[in-house]
Amino acid sequence: MSTRRRRLAADLAAGRTATRYFPVLSVLAPVMTQAEGEITYPGDPMCLYAALSFAVHRAVADAGQLRHAEHYNDLAPEWTRFPDHAYRMTAGHDGYREYGTDPNTDQTVFDPRIWDEAARVRWIRLLRRVRPRVVLISAVSPAHRYALEIAGLVRTEVPEAFVVLGGRHADETVIRVPHRERLVLAPSSPLAVIADGRAPRVFDAVITGEAYHSLDLLMRALALATDLDRRWVDRDRVLPCLQGLLDKEGPSVGSSMIVLLSSSGFDVLPQDGSSLDLGSLPSPYEAFAIRSRFPIFTHADGGIRRTAHVMVSNACPYHCNFCSESSALGIGLKRFREDPIGRALERVCEYVGYGAEALFFDDSVFWSGRSRDIAEFCGQLRQLRRSEPTALPGRFARLLPEPDDPDRLRDLEWGAQLTVDTLIALRERHAASEILNRMREAGCSYVYVGIESMSTQVMDHIHKNLRRGTDRPWAHRVREAVSLVKRHGMRVGTSVLFGLDGETRGSIDETIEAVGGLIDARLIDLASPNILTYHPATPITRIHGMQDRLDYHSPRVDNRRPYTYFEEAFPGVVSVVLAEDDIWHIHRETERRWGTVRNDSSPLLGEGDGVAPEEEDGEAARERDDGPGGAERDGGMPGDARVVAGFVPGVAVPAEEPGR
Repeated sequence: MSTRRRRLAADLAAGRTATRYFPVLSVLAPVMTQAEGEITYPGDPMCLYAALSFAVHRAVADAGQLRHAEHYNDLAPEWTRFPDHAYRMTAGHDGYREYGTDPNTDQTVFDPRIWDEAARVRWIRLLRRVRPRVVLISAVSPAHRYALEIAGLVRTEVPEAFVVLGGRHADETVIRVPHRERLVLAPSSPLAVIADGRAPRVFDAVITGEAYHSLDLLMRALALATDLDRRWVDRDRVLPCLQGLLDKEGPSVGSSMIVLLSSSGFDVLPQDGSSLDLGSLPSPYEAFAIRSRFPIFTHADGGIRRTAHVMVSNACPYHCNFCSESSALGIGLKRFREDPIGRALERVCEYVGYGAEALFFDDSVFWSGRSRDIAEFCGQLRQLRRSEPTALPGRFARLLPEPDDPDRLRDLEWGAQLTVDTLIALRERHAASEILNRMREAGCSYVYVGIESMSTQVMDHIHKNLRRGTDRPWAHRVREAVSLVKRHGMRVGTSVLFGLDGETRGSIDETIEAVGGLIDARLIDLASPNILTYHPATPITRIHGMQDRLDYHSPRVDNRRPYTYFEEAFPGVVSVVLAEDDIWHIHRETERRWGTVRNDSSPLLGEGDGVAPEEEDGEAARERDDGPGGAERDGGMPGDARVVAGFVPGVAVPAEEPGR
């Protein structure tokens, strides 16, 4: 037993210290500053849940008496117990949790959904109440400026807390040159903006890539670097503790990187371990309650179903130049590798046992579009749903321990994302029909399809994996694909992306009218209009010369109409192909022509006063999934005529907490 461990054991035995655990808070930085007038579908921060899954699982498994601890040598994060069944079944859709005096793992998450004054006050109060030793923040690019503010408030309220940033923005902007100890930092990366003084040094570490195991490694190093007397992380000891663990254990599983920040620069610890099998990771919901409620999935009485998100692959197999989900970016496509069908079915049953009444498969393309896997999975799921409880195989029955779990499995409803070419261009019609039949028989009721545009002049320019050797125009193939889904008794959701190369006012009108025609024919049940915004690592960002011009860090950003009608859109990051007048036109005309089928159920409120659309894609699915399905995550923050969001170094906290 180490000297530290012996001392901690003695302190615990003598009552000189009450616990070996230190508090940790995990945060999903939101992308919106207000939700006035918005129809929001509350979802779950799946990227954060997934990133935490392995580290939290290992910590909970190691919790208990110090003499039995093996994973954490002495001190450990306050991840000590998972939510119980009663907690899971009563968890609401609100992202806020009460930390309490003995928190379960779900209660250690701060998920504000929007970043406004009420969220700031809640965050400050939580920091003052919990005084976390470690704060973990996940952010996509449009959330990065709010992540900076969230971390800045930690510095103000709990200056000794150790702050770690992860998420898609870090993944896309902090790149290690393969086989070389050199970093390439995009101008908008957190390290670049801190190094050149555009943002304060509010992070102590940045973690990127397949960091499931690396986060666990970092948390153990932070525990070892925490002073036993003061119970704060000694920053000077973090690097030696990390290096000691690496020397003992070798690199973690997967490809990732830990960057430690100091006043003198960066220390980079690359991790190039064995290939990652997504199916080997604990499920994201093991430690967290299901809070998603999507109106697309309802009970017979109109009640909205509790909806869990499922992933069996972590990136899109295609290489569309406008989408940050492409497997061409970063580390490539990872799937459930060993016994993929069986592991996926276990995941379904596990989530039903956690209270799921519906599922949405967040894969950018369901099972990466592989017909054999879709057919086998759906066939076995259909059989499971029809089995009597006593006939369920043991590996699935153990995940459904409550009396009403088998009934929920039998009544389960789900949706998934497919592409036009997956449906009608890459296989014979009878094969596509067979796949859709199997999906429907297994409980699928909703299919989401990315249309992008209905204009030939846009689709001819698009850098998207399309089957071009066909005599059928793209708009005809879109109609054929959605018609095929509808004939098999499933609802259809679609996304449209305005601002791609070749876009003109004429192509905008052509697309709006063509989608309107599909709505008139009752071939589309939901249509999401999106504006192309630039993500740091996408090819179209470089093609349009925007890679050095993106500002995702400035403390003050001018959000105004019409940008506020599209999530993530604000001046400076939307497509250079679109003028501001075009964006106004898209907002007004989609609202007029698509009506309530547009992903926005508000009536027309007057010129320029509509409700901001909600749009999703693979990235949204990883980060929070405010609605099932989608195309490339683009758009803006809903709101009034002018909203200025900025860094607030000090916020006066009122005596009474405001309601949301």
